[in-house]
Amino acid sequence: MINNSNRKIKHEIVIEELTWQPSKEKKNILDHINFCFEDENFYGIIGPNGSGKTSLVKHLLRFREVKSGKIELDETNLKDYNRQELAKKIALVPQNTMMDFAFQAYDIVMMGRSPYQKRFADASEADQKLVMEAMKLTDCYDMKEKEVSLLSGGEAQRVITARAIAQDTKWLILDEPTSSLDVKHQIELMEALVKLKERKSKTIIAVLHDINIAARYCNKIIMMKDGKIHSHGNTEEVLTKENLYEVYGIQFELLEASKTGKIYYIPCGS
Repeated sequence: MINNSNRKIKHEIVIEELTWQPSKEKKNILDHINFCFEDENFYGIIGPNGSGKTSLVKHLLRFREVKSGKIELDETNLKDYNRQELAKKIALVPQNTMMDFAFQAYDIVMMGRSPYQKRFADASEADQKLVMEAMKLTDCYDMKEKEVSLLSGGEAQRVITARAIAQDTKWLILDEPTSSLDVKHQIELMEALVKLKERKSKTIIAVLHDINIAARYCNKIIMMKDGKIHSHGNTEEVLTKENLYEVYGIQFELLEASKTGKIYYIPCGS
């Protein structure tokens, strides 16, 4: 149990020498990771398959216990939080959003309020307001009465994202949130996350495969390779031709859009 005090807490996640090697593996999946996630940023974690992105996120969420190194969340060792306390700090949008049970979408989103509710208590007006706002933000309010087992992959993704937003935590972690969405809803979701960060001072950490999505919406990039952080910093400083070639092993062409001035990253092969 965390002892809360009136002193102002510095909101950050500090990782020190985090190393993880599964028992059957010969090499580290995470190899001496040192990093500080600072408050009110939108972080994109990118890198090829097997680079350690999801393993890093699982440690931040304590789905894997830290055995070598240390993680501190808001100036407290991660292992000192109980599950309810941690659920009030960090919300997750997982990679797998399959739901094969007879709940309505609204009920699923309301589950995001469970860390704050007493057992068997009805949802408060404040809970209901947060759920409605989250569902409207993710464009799934019109399916609130739909059974989740009947949702498409993209619809389920939006409902699960709404659940995490309704949890109303300082930290929001998303593992490949756009993977099952069509282009329209990819853009709408990322724009909604940016608004969430700016209007409610959230810190967002998203594992992303699409470099252009990361470049457009994230102000900070962490590029991983072979279980290590290859480079990190402001988006435009990290996403260079040199870094992309070193991490992905292929050449990229950088194109500037004539109307917006945005840079797009086009893979050109080896």
